[in-house]
Amino acid sequence: MELSNWRQNILDLIFPHTSRSERYNNCYRSSVRRRETICFGFAWVTLATNDSYSLGALVLAHSLKRVGTQHDLAVLITPGVTESMREKLASVFNLVREVNVLDSKDEANLAVLQRPELGITFTKLHCWRLTQYEKCVFIDADALVVRNCDELFEREELSAAPDVGWPDCFNSGVFVFKPSQQTFASITSFAASQGSFDGADQGLLNMYFSDWAHKDMSKHLPFIYNMCSTATYSYAPAFKQYGENVRIIHFIGATKPWLQYFDTLTGIVQPPPGCNHLQPLLQVWWNIFCDDVHRQLTDVMGGLAGALSKLTLGESRSDEQKAIEDHMRKQNWEQGHIDFMGRDSFDNILKKINETLASAPPRLPPPVEF
Repeated sequence: MELSNWRQNILDLIFPHTSRSERYNNCYRSSVRRRETICFGFAWVTLATNDSYSLGALVLAHSLKRVGTQHDLAVLITPGVTESMREKLASVFNLVREVNVLDSKDEANLAVLQRPELGITFTKLHCWRLTQYEKCVFIDADALVVRNCDELFEREELSAAPDVGWPDCFNSGVFVFKPSQQTFASITSFAASQGSFDGADQGLLNMYFSDWAHKDMSKHLPFIYNMCSTATYSYAPAFKQYGENVRIIHFIGATKPWLQYFDTLTGIVQPPPGCNHLQPLLQVWWNIFCDDVHRQLTDVMGGLAGALSKLTLGESRSDEQKAIEDHMRKQNWEQGHIDFMGRDSFDNILKKINETLASAPPRLPPPVEF
């Protein structure tokens, strides 16, 4: 089988062709829902795989509008995003496009690819299929734009900022790209044969654009276009010197803004112990959430989005607020972000065990044998 045919067979298997009408039914426009629309120019692009990450996408979109971007906003979504959330996304984004997900449940496709870890990676690669746009900037949904940075569209593909963990690699949370079906096919074929050194999109894209570190320094974005939130602590002097120039904040790791405890009475977000340096940045996110997003939420939305819709801002914690706090704490536990110095400390856990034992009903004495 020729390489081109082999490549096309894989792409047809992963991304089955749909009719034009079906494709447009997955495309929402803010002005008129579910209508055929042709877009031009530039666009900011993000990805939301469920309603919880859609919270981040909504805040990101409003942050872009607040800084006065002149370009379209586009979001890729997966079937895990509810219809109610899709409607809210369509009210803010110019384009909402549903894309397929390759996950561990898709046994037939995985048998061909033999790389089950690439599910989310392939999902993000769909951004290269937005060929109605001339050029795009991808931003992860856990990022926040605090100053206008439309000048990024003057950069060429693939422009990105260095990763703080290994600066010879770029961080894929923000990157400039040029949509192209040919590039999309090339990257997906490369992924099928080479995989990703970190099992995620960042490793794959760094392998594909392997000359980024040394070929063209004009494609190295300044750190202010993708400032990892942890830098405010690990590089405090630099943040003090250059922080006022930051354009985009990226909440990497487990400390996602929507998973933090938020006091509805005071309007103050309280990060977990050891992360107090993130409070000012998290507060910016929550301020936008309260002003522009909260009122759009409904209780039929999935996961945390539905729970947050029940919050009453400006009032003390309700039972719903406490339930949400427990939900967030559970998610933090599952992500390995445990408050060992606070609520989850050994002393508190031991205290809870003792209280449980003390409140247990007394054991019945053993029967007397005659």
